[in-house]
Amino acid sequence: MSIFQKLFKQTFIYGLATVLPRVLGIVLVPLYVDVLNKNEYGVYASIMALLITGNILFSYGMETAFFRFVSKDPKTKNSVQSTALTSLTSTTILLLGMGILCRNELATFLEFETQYIVFGLLILSLDALVVLPFAWFRINERPMRYAVIKIFNVIINLGFNLFFFLILPRLAIGNDTFWDSIYFENDKVIYVFIANLIASAVTLLLLLPIYAKIRFGFTSAIWKSMIKYAFPVLIAGIAFSINEAFDKLLLKYLLPENIADGEVGVYAACYKLGVFMTLYSTAFRLGIEPFFFNHASSKNAKETYAKITLYFSILGSCILLGVVVFSDFLKQLIIPDSTFWEAMIIVPIILLANLCLGIYHNLSVWYKITDKTKFGAYISVTGAIITLTLNFLLIPKYTYVGSAIATLSAYGTMMILSWYFGRQYYPIPYNLKKIGMYLITSISFSILSFYVFDSNYMVSIPLLLVFLVILYAFEGKELKQILKK
Repeated sequence: MSIFQKLFKQTFIYGLATVLPRVLGIVLVPLYVDVLNKNEYGVYASIMALLITGNILFSYGMETAFFRFVSKDPKTKNSVQSTALTSLTSTTILLLGMGILCRNELATFLEFETQYIVFGLLILSLDALVVLPFAWFRINERPMRYAVIKIFNVIINLGFNLFFFLILPRLAIGNDTFWDSIYFENDKVIYVFIANLIASAVTLLLLLPIYAKIRFGFTSAIWKSMIKYAFPVLIAGIAFSINEAFDKLLLKYLLPENIADGEVGVYAACYKLGVFMTLYSTAFRLGIEPFFFNHASSKNAKETYAKITLYFSILGSCILLGVVVFSDFLKQLIIPDSTFWEAMIIVPIILLANLCLGIYHNLSVWYKITDKTKFGAYISVTGAIITLTLNFLLIPKYTYVGSAIATLSAYGTMMILSWYFGRQYYPIPYNLKKIGMYLITSISFSILSFYVFDSNYMVSIPLLLVFLVILYAFEGKELKQILKK
């Protein structure tokens, strides 16, 4: 099996495990927009945005450091694993305790009810405790076990969401039964977090055997080296969370109170259509990250990285145009409540932004394998500054359209900066002409389809077919050769 076939096989399995949780988010959108109004959906979206930043803080770059140090020296592999596990477990317990003690102050500062803060802290803690067990599956190339547990988490989450929103209201008949006691008709948002919490708890229980395999232990010298490596990753992660999530939060805090939650709600719902690109990018990154480290010393590593980025860009361009062409169908399928459709204008912008982010992750290989993670922090912080600045400038006038433009500007800048610095410190022979041609063609066709012809299938589908013919003409032979290896 060629390295490309092995990579694509593992990426497919990791992708399945990654896609399903994200698909859960899409599947639940019709349910949520049916039982929650725009304001309630906005509250849900804002809290989920906060959890993205919380996940970064709770894991503080230890996962990436784990990959780097485990593959760096086989002699210290066991010590690295046990040190990382001890560090992450200890800090999780500490952060949870501090958060619970300060829950009222956090609720006041963030302008959310205290119960949401408590549920958020518990979910963050449980998710942090499974970071290294999942990383252990990836570094040991056990994608099937990784996928099975991830999928089981999705099944549990989906099951409890369906129970709380569809079954529980029928069981609670108003006769002071047990079901009445757990049914909160005026606070249905809470059930989203309860379902999440149950799924996270079950996942941790399933992964406890990995704790026994890794075992607790602590080597001070290794921990200091890992923290030194992880700190820039943490800074980059915080900056990334600003790029990824703060648009929803800034909409909440910068717009007038009487419309803020509603604007967040419609923006977050239509933003979900961009998840198709996020699914693809995330799945690819999960498969590619261990591959980058494991093949860094290979003779043709740079040429391999260049080809991978080209293929990523090709498929990403297809997804961009495909989702845009069928966006009218997708909005009716995923967002059946037409009151949310007013924000559909942001969909192509968010899709392109997420494609730029995916390309950035591919380009970022240079600073990870050369231990120059500080550049990742610099680039991500630059993106965060752009995100914050443009959101503050554009939201008051353009509301969620301004947020979408800010997201695209940030990710596009990060992509360009990573390429620029990478060619100085670890030059990789990317085929920029081909990548640029496919991106420009896909973007141009998307603009024509969505903004000029209003997703008219008589024009849009032929544009998609022309693009696929172009791809086949230029790449068909190469792709066939890879598949035959």
